[in-house]
Amino acid sequence: MTQARVKFTSFEEYLSSSDAMSLEGRYELIDGELIELPPASRLNSTIAVRILLVLLAAGIPVELIHPGKCEVQVPVLQPHDAANRYPDLVVLRPEHLDLTQRRLTITLHMPPPRLIVEVVSPGKTTRDRDYIHNRSQYAAIGVPEYWLVDPVAQTVMVLSLQGEEYQEIGVFGQSDAIASIEFAGLRLAAAQIFN
Repeated sequence: MTQARVKFTSFEEYLSSSDAMSLEGRYELIDGELIELPPASRLNSTIAVRILLVLLAAGIPVELIHPGKCEVQVPVLQPHDAANRYPDLVVLRPEHLDLTQRRLTITLHMPPPRLIVEVVSPGKTTRDRDYIHNRSQYAAIGVPEYWLVDPVAQTVMVLSLQGEEYQEIGVFGQSDAIASIEFAGLRLAAAQIFN
Protein backbone atom coordinates (compact mmCIF):
# COMPACT_ATOMS: atom_id res chain seq x y z
CA MET A 1 0.00 0.00 0.00
CA THR A 2 1.18 3.48 -0.76
CA GLN A 3 0.33 6.69 0.93
CA ALA A 4 -0.79 9.81 -0.91
CA ARG A 5 1.10 12.95 0.10
CA VAL A 6 -2.00 15.02 0.75
CA LYS A 7 -3.18 15.76 4.33
CA PHE A 8 -6.80 16.67 5.09
CA THR A 9 -8.30 18.25 8.19
CA SER A 10 -11.83 16.90 7.57
CA PHE A 11 -13.77 14.47 5.45
CA GLU A 12 -15.51 17.39 3.74
CA GLU A 13 -12.13 18.83 2.73
CA TYR A 14 -11.17 15.43 1.32
CA LEU A 15 -14.45 15.21 -0.65
CA SER A 16 -13.96 18.63 -2.21
CA SER A 17 -10.25 18.27 -2.95
CA SER A 18 -9.19 18.14 -6.58
CA ASP A 19 -6.01 16.35 -5.42
CA ALA A 20 -8.09 13.49 -4.00
CA MET A 21 -10.34 13.41 -7.07
CA SER A 22 -7.37 13.00 -9.40
CA LEU A 23 -5.97 9.93 -7.60
CA GLU A 24 -6.30 6.54 -9.26
CA GLY A 25 -7.42 3.63 -7.09
CA ARG A 26 -9.20 3.46 -3.76
CA TYR A 27 -7.94 5.24 -0.65
CA GLU A 28 -8.98 5.19 2.99
CA LEU A 29 -8.71 8.44 4.93
CA ILE A 30 -6.86 7.62 8.16
CA ASP A 31 -5.77 10.41 10.52
CA GLY A 32 -6.09 12.92 7.67
CA GLU A 33 -3.87 10.96 5.27
CA LEU A 34 -4.91 8.90 2.27
CA ILE A 35 -3.75 5.29 2.41
CA GLU A 36 -4.11 3.32 -0.83
CA LEU A 37 -6.03 0.07 -0.59
CA PRO A 38 -4.71 -2.98 -2.39
CA PRO A 39 -6.85 -4.25 -5.26
CA ALA A 40 -9.55 -6.72 -4.26
CA SER A 41 -8.61 -10.34 -4.77
CA ARG A 42 -10.15 -12.23 -7.67
CA LEU A 43 -12.03 -14.45 -5.18
CA ASN A 44 -13.50 -11.47 -3.30
CA SER A 45 -14.58 -9.84 -6.57
CA THR A 46 -16.10 -13.09 -7.85
CA ILE A 47 -18.11 -13.59 -4.65
CA ALA A 48 -19.38 -9.99 -4.79
CA VAL A 49 -20.49 -10.48 -8.42
CA ARG A 50 -22.27 -13.74 -7.52
CA ILE A 51 -24.22 -11.92 -4.80
CA LEU A 52 -24.98 -9.11 -7.25
CA LEU A 53 -26.45 -11.62 -9.72
CA VAL A 54 -28.71 -13.16 -7.07
CA LEU A 55 -29.88 -9.70 -5.95
CA LEU A 56 -30.65 -8.80 -9.58
CA ALA A 57 -32.64 -12.02 -9.98
CA ALA A 58 -34.58 -11.06 -6.83
CA GLY A 59 -35.67 -7.84 -8.54
CA ILE A 60 -33.31 -5.30 -7.01
CA PRO A 61 -32.47 -2.72 -9.71
CA VAL A 62 -28.91 -2.91 -11.00
CA GLU A 63 -28.28 0.80 -10.36
CA LEU A 64 -28.70 0.18 -6.61
CA ILE A 65 -26.08 -2.60 -6.37
CA HIS A 66 -22.42 -1.62 -6.31
CA PRO A 67 -19.64 -4.19 -5.88
CA GLY A 68 -16.38 -2.69 -4.63
CA LYS A 69 -16.76 0.85 -5.95
CA CYS A 70 -19.06 2.60 -3.48
CA GLU A 71 -17.32 4.69 -0.83
CA VAL A 72 -19.07 4.89 2.55
CA GLN A 73 -18.17 7.56 5.11
CA VAL A 74 -18.06 6.12 8.63
CA PRO A 75 -17.37 7.71 12.01
CA VAL A 76 -13.92 7.34 13.49
CA LEU A 77 -14.66 5.39 16.67
CA GLN A 78 -11.12 4.39 17.68
CA PRO A 79 -7.70 5.90 17.05
CA HIS A 80 -6.43 5.13 13.53
CA ASP A 81 -9.87 4.05 12.23
CA ALA A 82 -10.51 4.91 8.61
CA ALA A 83 -13.09 7.64 8.00
CA ASN A 84 -14.30 5.85 4.88
CA ARG A 85 -14.69 2.27 3.67
CA TYR A 86 -15.08 0.56 0.32
CA PRO A 87 -17.24 -2.50 1.05
CA ASP A 88 -17.14 -5.46 -1.31
CA LEU A 89 -20.82 -4.86 -2.11
CA VAL A 90 -23.30 -2.12 -1.22
CA VAL A 91 -27.05 -1.99 -1.87
CA LEU A 92 -28.23 1.60 -2.02
CA ARG A 93 -31.67 3.07 -1.44
CA PRO A 94 -33.53 4.70 -4.36
CA GLU A 95 -32.93 8.17 -2.85
CA HIS A 96 -29.18 7.61 -3.17
CA LEU A 97 -29.43 7.78 -6.95
CA ASP A 98 -29.86 11.57 -6.88
CA LEU A 99 -27.47 12.02 -3.96
CA THR A 100 -24.59 10.17 -5.63
CA GLN A 101 -24.75 11.51 -9.18
CA ARG A 102 -21.49 13.45 -8.84
CA ARG A 103 -19.60 10.93 -6.71
CA LEU A 104 -20.47 7.40 -5.55
CA THR A 105 -19.95 8.26 -1.87
CA ILE A 106 -22.48 7.80 0.90
CA THR A 107 -21.79 10.44 3.55
CA LEU A 108 -22.90 10.64 7.17
CA HIS A 109 -25.55 13.19 6.12
CA MET A 110 -27.29 10.69 3.83
CA PRO A 111 -29.52 7.74 4.70
CA PRO A 112 -27.44 4.58 5.20
CA PRO A 113 -27.29 1.89 2.51
CA ARG A 114 -29.74 -1.02 2.91
CA LEU A 115 -27.02 -3.67 2.93
CA ILE A 116 -23.25 -3.86 3.17
CA VAL A 117 -21.38 -7.07 2.36
CA GLU A 118 -17.74 -7.65 3.25
CA VAL A 119 -15.85 -10.67 1.93
CA VAL A 120 -13.37 -11.51 4.66
CA SER A 121 -9.78 -11.79 3.49
CA PRO A 122 -7.29 -14.07 5.25
CA GLY A 123 -5.15 -12.64 8.03
CA LYS A 124 -5.80 -11.35 11.53
CA THR A 125 -5.67 -7.66 10.57
CA THR A 126 -8.31 -7.93 7.85
CA ARG A 127 -10.49 -10.27 9.91
CA ASP A 128 -10.40 -7.84 12.85
CA ARG A 129 -11.23 -4.96 10.50
CA ASP A 130 -14.29 -6.73 9.05
CA TYR A 131 -15.55 -8.46 12.21
CA ILE A 132 -14.85 -5.69 14.76
CA HIS A 133 -14.03 -2.23 13.33
CA ASN A 134 -16.28 -2.23 10.25
CA ARG A 135 -19.08 -3.82 12.24
CA SER A 136 -19.02 -1.00 14.80
CA GLN A 137 -18.72 1.71 12.16
CA TYR A 138 -21.56 0.34 10.01
CA ALA A 139 -23.79 0.03 13.07
CA ALA A 140 -22.98 3.64 14.01
CA ILE A 141 -24.29 4.92 10.66
CA GLY A 142 -27.41 2.77 10.86
CA VAL A 143 -26.84 0.21 8.08
CA PRO A 144 -29.77 -2.18 8.72
CA GLU A 145 -28.03 -5.35 7.52
CA TYR A 146 -24.37 -6.40 7.33
CA TRP A 147 -23.08 -9.66 5.84
CA LEU A 148 -19.67 -11.16 6.51
CA VAL A 149 -18.81 -13.68 3.82
CA ASP A 150 -15.96 -15.97 4.88
CA PRO A 151 -14.50 -17.91 1.92
CA VAL A 152 -12.19 -19.96 4.16
CA ALA A 153 -14.95 -21.20 6.49
CA GLN A 154 -17.46 -21.11 3.58
CA THR A 155 -20.01 -19.30 5.75
CA VAL A 156 -22.12 -16.15 5.57
CA MET A 157 -22.84 -14.34 8.83
CA VAL A 158 -25.92 -12.14 8.62
CA LEU A 159 -26.23 -9.32 11.14
CA SER A 160 -29.32 -7.16 11.62
CA LEU A 161 -29.24 -3.77 13.34
CA GLN A 162 -31.29 -3.83 16.55
CA GLY A 163 -31.14 -0.41 18.19
CA GLU A 164 -27.49 0.65 18.04
CA GLU A 165 -25.89 -2.79 17.74
CA TYR A 166 -25.95 -5.72 15.37
CA GLN A 167 -27.62 -8.95 16.39
CA GLU A 168 -26.64 -12.15 14.66
CA ILE A 169 -29.44 -13.59 12.52
CA GLY A 170 -27.35 -16.64 11.74
CA VAL A 171 -24.18 -18.11 10.32
CA PHE A 172 -25.09 -19.99 7.17
CA GLY A 173 -22.98 -22.78 5.71
CA GLN A 174 -22.85 -24.37 2.27
CA SER A 175 -26.16 -26.24 2.51
CA ASP A 176 -28.08 -23.45 4.27
CA ALA A 177 -30.46 -20.87 2.84
CA ILE A 178 -29.35 -17.39 3.89
CA ALA A 179 -31.95 -15.54 5.96
CA SER A 180 -32.24 -11.80 5.40
CA ILE A 181 -34.54 -9.43 7.24
CA GLU A 182 -33.90 -6.50 4.87
CA PHE A 183 -34.60 -8.70 1.82
CA ALA A 184 -37.13 -11.15 3.20
CA GLY A 185 -38.03 -12.59 -0.20
CA LEU A 186 -34.43 -13.32 -1.13
CA ARG A 187 -33.74 -16.91 -2.12
CA LEU A 188 -30.02 -17.50 -1.75
CA ALA A 189 -28.16 -20.59 -0.65
CA ALA A 190 -24.67 -20.14 0.69
CA ALA A 191 -23.49 -22.68 -1.88
CA GLN A 192 -24.41 -20.20 -4.66
CA ILE A 193 -21.83 -17.77 -3.29
CA PHE A 194 -18.96 -20.23 -2.97
CA ASN A 195 -19.47 -22.68 -5.87
